[in-house]
Amino acid sequence: MVRRSLAGLLLLAALLIPAAPAAAHNYSATAYADVSEPEPGLVRTVLDLEYVLLVTDGGREMGDPDLESAAYQDVLATGQDPAKLTPRILEQYTDTVAGYVLPRWIVAPAEEGAEACPNTLAAPYEIALIENVPHARIVIESDCRGEVNEHAATYRISTELFPGTAPGGMTTTIVSYDLGSGSGVAELDTDANPTFTTTQDWGSRMWEFFVLGAEHLLFGIDHILFLLALIVGSRRLRDIVLSATAFTVAHSVTFILAALGVVSVPGAIVEPIIALSIAIVALWHLWGVFRRRGAGAPQPVPAAPASSPAVGSTPAPSGSVAVLERVEVETDVAATRGSAGFARADWVRTAVVFLFGLIHGVGFAGALGISEPFSWGLLGALLVFNVGIEVVQLGIIVVVFPLLVLLRRRIPAVGLWVGIAVAAAVAVVGLYWFVERLAAGG
Repeated sequence: MVRRSLAGLLLLAALLIPAAPAAAHNYSATAYADVSEPEPGLVRTVLDLEYVLLVTDGGREMGDPDLESAAYQDVLATGQDPAKLTPRILEQYTDTVAGYVLPRWIVAPAEEGAEACPNTLAAPYEIALIENVPHARIVIESDCRGEVNEHAATYRISTELFPGTAPGGMTTTIVSYDLGSGSGVAELDTDANPTFTTTQDWGSRMWEFFVLGAEHLLFGIDHILFLLALIVGSRRLRDIVLSATAFTVAHSVTFILAALGVVSVPGAIVEPIIALSIAIVALWHLWGVFRRRGAGAPQPVPAAPASSPAVGSTPAPSGSVAVLERVEVETDVAATRGSAGFARADWVRTAVVFLFGLIHGVGFAGALGISEPFSWGLLGALLVFNVGIEVVQLGIIVVVFPLLVLLRRRIPAVGLWVGIAVAAAVAVVGLYWFVERLAAGG
């Protein structure tokens, strides 16, 4: 699944794809909606939609391939610099743009059977950069004044924008609303959960953010690979617990600060560093393994203290001493240290993981991209989103780490080489992404 971090590259690449009827994107996209009610019954929505999706999916759905072609030429004319894009093409093809967006953003009174309120464009088009990704800013007014009275009304809000009919494609819309009947934050999935009501209970809204956070980690292959690199590089349960705790604390801090707008780091900087962090953690493990292999002729495994069973105490065939010696370092027994002691390498590794966790937190925040004044509702959504991330992370550790430990103890040589193979694969992917993201950001 191609992530939003590559959307800058997609600005050029997606426009090169030949037009085809009913084509759909196959990567995750995030739209943003700021909904207000300047007067009773008049609902104003500021929509920020990824420019690439709008000119490709929108143009194709409306049967207007000229929009895509004109946008491509405009991208070339700006030197592929998203900061230089203007709304000129959107204005030129306003019938296509409005024809796609207006019927697919639906605001209606919450009463069952109520029809959608008529939509009109309420302001000129703009181009907004969100994490250096160009978005078309479209202001819509939904006139429900004929359907509601002077009392604060509740509304049903739905999206049909950019359905992800291709494998892996989906569009998440983060809705921040401040209406006469209340305010809050909601999350919509065009395919799976396209509708909410402004009277929806807090628990339901927060569950949506929990699921969004869980999906972000589960389907965010870069974060999964980082976690796998931590797991294969951990010798004991306390190692992975310490690393996971450091990572959680670090990314939670920057996640909240970045999502609230206190910390702002361009995606062109964050995403390459995330890729590099994946490679570094994996290479760290490989370096430790091969350093021990090259330390000299293998020596017999030292006898473990009487209070703890020795790893590899079962009689081993001749020639397996070197493997068992390396496995001892890889598992949860360290004969040269007390069970409660930490070596300098442990603290260095934890500090490095903490530092990378700070960077990953900014990347997690990019999945929400909420930029509104602080509110308890917003903070609750951010915290629940983060809990979703942590639950999936913990689940992966609980499943993968015991299996790896069991393999290392029962079949030491296989356990060792499985760790090496996983770390090598993660390192290669991380380095590839690092170079790719640098090129895309440049």
